[in-house]
Amino acid sequence: MVKKKIFLSLIFSLALCASACAEINSATVEAAWKRIAEADGFKVVKINYEKDDSPNAWVKFKSQNDFSVHVTQGLMKILNSEEQIAGVLGHEIGHVRLGHYNKGVGRNIGWAVLGAALGKVGGTAGKVAQAAGSVGMNLAESGFSRGQEVEADDYGTELLKKAGYDPYGLYRAMKAFADNKYVTQPNGFNSHPPTARRLKHLMDKAKAVSGK
Repeated sequence: MVKKKIFLSLIFSLALCASACAEINSATVEAAWKRIAEADGFKVVKINYEKDDSPNAWVKFKSQNDFSVHVTQGLMKILNSEEQIAGVLGHEIGHVRLGHYNKGVGRNIGWAVLGAALGKVGGTAGKVAQAAGSVGMNLAESGFSRGQEVEADDYGTELLKKAGYDPYGLYRAMKAFADNKYVTQPNGFNSHPPTARRLKHLMDKAKAVSGK
């Protein structure tokens, strides 16, 4: 009887991991990108996959018709659903649609949606700098204020609903970052809002958008 209980417990744990721990693949990223971009009327371009363990997504942008979208393997490993990557990509679209690029970034550089400005707890400053450098920028050059990041979060959350996704998708993506110990600490240097505050805002926004 004891062996049976242990076996059933193991099966249950594996089932939970299959639904909650599985990483997303390129087919999931592309389906999310097509759906979220089309819902916004945004140009659908090919996704560029980067062999980088840091969880990042960014755009190299020259104009509305001349840009590229990049997603790292590290980001795909910590997300586990189409709605989560759709939320991240919707946030990215928000930066463009809200004119943040034109207002805040004066040259053609890659800018991180989430990962590059998130230092992993317990990691060294050198590792954070290396992660930022891997996308062709550093924290001081990210170009987006905390207010703009919040605006892009709101845009991405609203866009999730417009595309037929659960509006909590971006909240869950950010929660996945936090669960993997990628957080933004509250200080004057980080351009992204502190993670705890950002999670609360995302949850409140998702509740308002979904009505539940």
